Amino acid sequence: MIFVGRDDCELMLQSRSVDKQHAVVNYDTSNDEHLVKDLGSLNGTFVNDVRIPEQTYITLKLDDKLRFGYDILFSKYIFS
Repeated sequence: MIFVGRDDCELMLQSRSVDKQHAVVNYDTSNDEHLVKDLGSLNGTFVNDVRIPEQTYITLKLDDKLRFGYDILFSKYIFS
């Protein structure tokens, strides 16, 4: 489990658009897939420019573009 945010997280992003604990990325071993969940952030978590619902895991694909607030990451760089 990888917590994403500005403060005391495994993946820290120094951006005012990112909450202290913004989102979590998890790996499901039973299905061999990565998932992302927004933790109720103010500026949202986006997969391929679509805002995901709060507190709901969304399955990620290798070339998905993740955005936490206004900071963009690509899932292939996080999981490689």
